[in-house]
Amino acid sequence: MAIVPHTRALNHTVAPPEPALRWECRVYPGKLSHTSRVRTDLDTDLNRMTGIPGEVREEMVLCASEMFANACEHSRSGQDPEGRVVRTLEAPVPGLVRVSIIDDGTRTDTIVDSLPRVPRRRTRKDWEQAERGRGLLMVGHLATRWGFRPVLDFPFCEGLGTVIWAEFTLPTLATAGGTR
Repeated sequence: MAIVPHTRALNHTVAPPEPALRWECRVYPGKLSHTSRVRTDLDTDLNRMTGIPGEVREEMVLCASEMFANACEHSRSGQDPEGRVVRTLEAPVPGLVRVSIIDDGTRTDTIVDSLPRVPRRRTRKDWEQAERGRGLLMVGHLATRWGFRPVLDFPFCEGLGTVIWAEFTLPTLATAGGTR
């Protein structure tokens, strides 16, 4: 019986997976007036990757601007004059691009839960008359997957910020092994 558990030796005959492709994160003031800058910067960053169809790029930019607007509207990023929103962009594996928006945390001027959610308890008539609440529904339809998580996943860090992300599958890049 060994005192130290045995660990297998690394198999050096298999090539390691390609590292994730990440762009430098961008930081914006938490004001809706900066939405056009978010859209322009994301479009510029996506242009650095070849093989993304124009329609998919437009959908990614639209989703990111919606997530940015939600961060400005529903978090401390838009409440605090010094509030900020961070946008990240990465391709964790070939054929997949993830856009994330990170806010400054829970607003202090409201007791309403500010987590990203699609309104579910609406009738057809309610949806037809609603002036708000369709943004995340749209993100859900355009993105392959989307979701959110706390910036730090510790109970004592609750309310410090939310990361909302949307992933887009790019079949041409997945089959081509990724163009960088």
